[in-house]
Amino acid sequence: MTPEEKLKIEERIVEVLKTVYDPEIPVDIYNLGLIYRIDLHDDGILELDMTLTAPNCPAADFIVEDVRTKLDGITGIKDAKVNLVFEPEWDKDMMTEEAKLELGFM
Repeated sequence: MTPEEKLKIEERIVEVLKTVYDPEIPVDIYNLGLIYRIDLHDDGILELDMTLTAPNCPAADFIVEDVRTKLDGITGIKDAKVNLVFEPEWDKDMMTEEAKLELGFM
């Protein structure tokens, strides 16, 4: 995979992550700051670390499966490994300015 191909796939990954929502929050998981690491290897294997706004989130399985399904659909990704992590603990300061504005934190 060339650096240009990798960059395009990484941009597509971010676009796709911005289509995933927690059903209880009107902001996508990327802008909420729930994505901690995106590591696309040259062989097409993607490793992604993400968290949730709360460890006991009732929609956890739905959100993680939505992420995995959408990432698997990206051309150039052979396998998407989605790791659910809880360190560091998520807080509202991890959100983008856009997300904070949308949720009334500014």
